[in-house]
Formats: sequence, C-alpha cells, structure tokens
Amino acid sequence: MSIKVKGLFEDIGGAGRVTELRRKKLANASSRPDPRDPIRELADRLHPAEMKFRCVSVTEASPSAKTFRFKPVDGHIPVFQCGQFVNFRLRIGESLLTRPYTISSAPYEARGEKPFFEITVRRNVPYLVPDYLFENVKPGDVLDGALPFGTFYWEPLRDTKNIVALAGGSGITPFYSMAKEIAHGKMRGCTLTILYGSVKSDDIVLKAELDKVCAECKAVKVVHVLSDDPTWQGEKGFITKELIEKYSSPDCTYMFCGPLAMFRFVSKALDEMGVAKRRFHHDVVNNPADISTLPGYPVGTEKKTFKICVVRGVREDIIEAKASESVAVALERSAIPVDTHCRNGECGFCRSQLLSGDIFVSPIGDGRREMDKEMGWFHACSSYPLSDLKIKIPIM
Repeated sequence: MSIKVKGLFEDIGGAGRVTELRRKKLANASSRPDPRDPIRELADRLHPAEMKFRCVSVTEASPSAKTFRFKPVDGHIPVFQCGQFVNFRLRIGESLLTRPYTISSAPYEARGEKPFFEITVRRNVPYLVPDYLFENVKPGDVLDGALPFGTFYWEPLRDTKNIVALAGGSGITPFYSMAKEIAHGKMRGCTLTILYGSVKSDDIVLKAELDKVCAECKAVKVVHVLSDDPTWQGEKGFITKELIEKYSSPDCTYMFCGPLAMFRFVSKALDEMGVAKRRFHHDVVNNPADISTLPGYPVGTEKKTFKICVVRGVREDIIEAKASESVAVALERSAIPVDTHCRNGECGFCRSQLLSGDIFVSPIGDGRREMDKEMGWFHACSSYPLSDLKIKIPIM
C-alpha cells in the first residue's frame, strides 16, 4: 500500500485549509437549518436495523442441505464481507426467534442490477429452526432480517494472502463465499486452499458448486477429507496436523469454521505447529448439545429444572427453565422476546443482568467485558441456570 503526498508543508497545512473552507461555507450558509444528516443516512444504509427479504429460490446443496436465495424487498443489500452472517427474525408458534446464518454467496453477488444473497442450511442442527426453514420457507415468502454481523473475515491489513481454510460440515459456507469472491477477481493475489471434512461422498455440502469454482479458478483448491467412506479415493479420516502441514505454504493465514470437537482438535494441531495466534481466526463455535460436558459445569445439575423471574421494565414473569438449556432458549420457549445474534456469547446483543441466583457461563466465546463480569451482567444465549434466578432483560 502506498500513500501519495503533495509535499511536507502542503500536507502539514492541510488542516488549516480545511478550517478556512469551513468558515467560508458557514458564512455563506442559509439561516434555515437543514434537517438532513448525510452521515446518519449513510450509516443507516450500511447498517440498517431491520429489513425485509423475499425468498426467491430454494435449491438442494446436498441430500441434507438446502440453499435459500433472498432478494431485498426495497432493492438494497448492505455491504458485507465473506464470513459475515445475516440474522433472521422468525415467528414460530408463539415465539419470536432470532437466528444467525453465515452468508454462503459472495459479496459481489449482492451488488449490481439484481442483488441477492444466499444461506446454506443443513438439517438436524439442534433446536427447531433448521427444520422450520426446510419445511416452511418457500419462494415468495418474506422474512425479517438484518446484516451484516460478525468479525470472521479475511482482513488485508492483518492477514497474509495465502489462506488455508479448515471446514467441517456446514462450516463450508464462509469459504464457499470466499472462493467465489476470489474467482470473480476480488481479493486479488489471494490463494485459498480448503481442507473440508465430511462423512460420506454423497453428502458433501455444496460439492458441485465448489468443483465448478475450482475448475474456473486456479487460485482456489478444495481437498475433501472423508471420515466414513471406504470407497473414497482421496484423503480419508480426519483433518490432522500432518494433513494441515501437507497443504500449507509458508506464512499462511488459517481460518476455521466447523463443530466444537473439530475446533478443539484443529486448535491443538495449529498450536503444535507453532502457528502464531494472529495467524489463526475462527468463526463462532457453538456450545455442545450436552452442556454438562464443558469443564466447570456442576455434575448432575443438567437434569434439574428451575424457575426464572424475568423483569422487563415494570413487568415480571415467572417461567420454567431446564438447567440443560440456555437462558435465551428458556425465554424463547416461553414466548418472551430476547434479541440474540451470534447465539454463542460473543456479540452481546442479549446482554442481561443477573439480579439473584447462580448461572454457568460457557467458557466458549465468553465475550463479556471484565466490568460486566464483576457487575453481574451475562449473555443469555451462553448462560445456563444453576438455581432459581431473577434476571432483568432489555425490552424489545
């Protein structure tokens, strides 16, 4: 990167020239106030609070996954980067749920005359919503949502141009977005090698789409690693340290998206390889379905049920909550709205206050500030009741 300068004194004097221009504009300005705020308008356009998106197609991405394409009702999609997610607000029964989905299409596809974005969703992910999308969302339906969110993306000022992506299952979505962006001529100079772990060759998510990108762009390479397919001719088993080293080049940036068990293994492998922390980025890693498997969780508590007193302004509600479910899930199940985005404790949108009782906070992705920890604030999506609770949540 280079910066063009005019000259020492010209550049040093720049601030003074700007000040003089402002004085002239103020002197010549109308006495009538201008209600427009162009900076605020730009911010709202880049980061709208909520939008409406129409589903225009649903296609099969594998026998267990579907890709949903959406177009904006108002014709505008905010700028996003490969790896960021959209947050949909869904009305299911009496509950209003918010759920994040990584955008699997490329940023360039959201620009131009016919902008769109896509999410690729796999069945049988715990807790309701993926199956709801499969069975209920069809072309023509309009969903409420907002984007972009998340900090998992390649950053040219921070990261190297040789990217090794480590993916498992539906964790391929951010890297498929990245592969298409590179193939389209964006992220210039970057190379992308994806080590993609799946179970069987007949259920690899987005396989045909990945094959097409690789055929069109030499800068993108996908190495499939199958754990349970004896007839597979390629790499078999799991993504090991040796396999990562085999497909790495000097000075790589490593990026990971996949399940918790895979994350633990990959993190250990990269640590043994001596990879610097600044060279390893990972997406939000979901909490396990069985929260009692996390270190520090009190053995046997997961079978208990507690009561939560939920304070919203002057209103108080009493709900039941299983110790094995997060506070956010208990609220949603009781049809009490709670604003969640990342669903794993990092973003802080569901930040709530613990007035009394004890909770277990998942050590995975605990994004609270130190002062929040001291003052009794917690993120409802990654905190679990260990006793009867009294909490205060934001009013939606």
